[in-house]
Amino acid sequence: MFEAVAFLVIGLVFLVWSADKLVFGAAALARNVGISPLVIGMTILAMGSSAPEMMVSATAALDGKTDTAVGNVLGSNIANIALILGITALIKPLSISSTILRRELPLMIGVTVLAGILLWNSHLGFYEGVLLFVLFTAFILAMLRISRNEKATGTSDALLDEQESEVPEGVSNIKAAVWVVIGLVILPLSADMLVENAVVIAQYFGMSDLVIGLTIIAVGTSLPELAASLAGVMKGEDDMAVGNIIGSNVFNILAVMGIPGILNPSILSEYAMGRDFWVMLGVSLLLVAMAFGKSRRISRAEGGVLFCIFLAYQGYLVLNMTA
Repeated sequence: MFEAVAFLVIGLVFLVWSADKLVFGAAALARNVGISPLVIGMTILAMGSSAPEMMVSATAALDGKTDTAVGNVLGSNIANIALILGITALIKPLSISSTILRRELPLMIGVTVLAGILLWNSHLGFYEGVLLFVLFTAFILAMLRISRNEKATGTSDALLDEQESEVPEGVSNIKAAVWVVIGLVILPLSADMLVENAVVIAQYFGMSDLVIGLTIIAVGTSLPELAASLAGVMKGEDDMAVGNIIGSNVFNILAVMGIPGILNPSILSEYAMGRDFWVMLGVSLLLVAMAFGKSRRISRAEGGVLFCIFLAYQGYLVLNMTA
């Protein structure tokens, strides 16, 4: 048991590290071949924080653990809002001024509702997975078009500027390529280690596949978002801190949840829809209410509320770990 915990932690550390290096190398290579920082920021960097979830979801689905893969999506989205934004707002209240954020928040609610429609019958099928990937591609293309139009018209947006500033420059092609290769090799290996040992721990404690995805794996794969949000708020880039969460939640539903549907269409635990979806939708609506309030900010008190919701939810799951 101790060995499984140790290997799970090691797998998680390497999963997050390799995803970061893969994104760094890919972004640097893209910049070196002439792709604009705007495009890189809206695609490679924006999707980068969801790379651990994508790899874990694929690994779990291939292992026949579709409940774990879907639990990872639902749990990560809940953790992104309740845990990460809760902690971030407790450290420093978050102002929300970006027009993109005001546009993406309703979109986040839309794709969250879509997830509920697809999970309503507790089954995730192949064509549903394809639909999610098609919508994901359309989302990326639409965001790129909108962003280019705003740049062309000289409209300034804090989130766009912050994303572009994160694109690495001055990195040689050889160094960038090495990081890409290292990331591509270690990412799947670490994901496999994480899922394999999570299953061992789940069996030891009698946890269901769904709960292990909602707890240990979901919180672990959300670490890149936590790091990005904390770094953003420390630099005064509030829009980046909140934008990473909104973008990650959209990516998780459209891309990460589409993976198990395509790789391993399955009947899901009834609790995914009957319990966990509603928690995800609830905290998403709560975030919208906070963001669109009169002050256009998430206060420390509101951050405390989000964090307490997360603790209560995780506590409930631990007490009902077989469900």
